[in-house]
Amino acid sequence: MKSFFGHFGKIVLMITEGFSKPENLRVYWIEFMDQCMDIGIGSLPIVIIISLFMGMVMTLQFSYQLISPWIPKSVIGTLVRDSTILAFSPTLVCIVLAGVVGSKIASELGNMRVSEQIDALEIMGINTKTYLILPKVIAGMLMIPCLIIISIAISIWGGYLAGMFSHILTKEQFFLGLTSNFNSYNLFFAIVKAFTFSFFISIIPSYYGYYVEGGALEIGKSSTKSVVVTCVMILCADYGLSILLL
Repeated sequence: MKSFFGHFGKIVLMITEGFSKPENLRVYWIEFMDQCMDIGIGSLPIVIIISLFMGMVMTLQFSYQLISPWIPKSVIGTLVRDSTILAFSPTLVCIVLAGVVGSKIASELGNMRVSEQIDALEIMGINTKTYLILPKVIAGMLMIPCLIIISIAISIWGGYLAGMFSHILTKEQFFLGLTSNFNSYNLFFAIVKAFTFSFFISIIPSYYGYYVEGGALEIGKSSTKSVVVTCVMILCADYGLSILLL
């Protein structure tokens, strides 16, 4: 418990010191755009692949479970839509991004700390928490929700493709289920989850990487620990947000 509050206090102090006025806006803007490219464009291929097959698998599994002739096949489209928006895209994709993006952030900052690059920047009078961490947090909270929206669209499209190629249901049946009883609040809930999870994905690995001590072995351990802690926080936040907002 003492260790938990110690880590929590250091994260709060890091955030407080990091969210300060940048010394040179142009330099910080360039760093921010680089992080947007790394987090957003760099993670796009894996998001597309996961979302496509996730939607296809859901269509096949739902069709396997709904074997009753009394249940219309259009229900498959509704289940794919709601499952994608409420659970699979925000939670599953963010857990994958915790490994892809989080490990990269932790190892990058850890390498800079071990090689004393962070110390050199501080000697030059640069607020390293603002220069190194703030662009990553803002870029993550901007790009990851965009990736989640793309994931939702591709997952639903993947479900449609699986239904067409497997002759499980017709195009009309899928779109009937897709548009039936749509609740826009579900999309709002998914975006809230995406913003919350993106904060964890960017700030927790930044903390573990920034404060790493030792050498290459410690960088690997810190990167692994950051991914595990981030995934646990995502799952806990998923449960908490579901209680509060649903």
